[in-house]
Amino acid sequence: MTEYERSRTMPALPEHVFDQAADVDRLDAWLPRELHVTAGDLPAVTVHEDGTDEDTAAVLRVQQEHLRIEWGTREQGGYTGWLRVSEHDGGASEVTVHLAFFDGSHDPGEQAVEAALDSSLQRLEEQVRLRVDNAAG
Repeated sequence: MTEYERSRTMPALPEHVFDQAADVDRLDAWLPRELHVTAGDLPAVTVHEDGTDEDTAAVLRVQQEHLRIEWGTREQGGYTGWLRVSEHDGGASEVTVHLAFFDGSHDPGEQAVEAALDSSLQRLEEQVRLRVDNAAG
């Protein structure tokens, strides 16, 4: 099993960050650009990967009370992950994303995963900033 984890501080309250991250209809706004999630009867979702043009059955569980999202593939058990939002100093939040690959064939490699995590967290922060700026304006 290979695991990866990244964190980023965002200038918004944890609830605002979590609401943006957990909106199933807006996951494409911050997930890696090649992944697209379509909600079924939650927790069931389908993940489409542009690179392979394949759809994969997965699960997505939103735990509002813990400001945590968990996901993973259902049938082949190739990977799981979670996102957690916690309070940071001065009204900011810290977002941590963790991925675990159980099968080496599903792991795209350290460099690719870390770049995708960094990019996704940056895109999530941009979405949070837009939301906060629009609410303030």
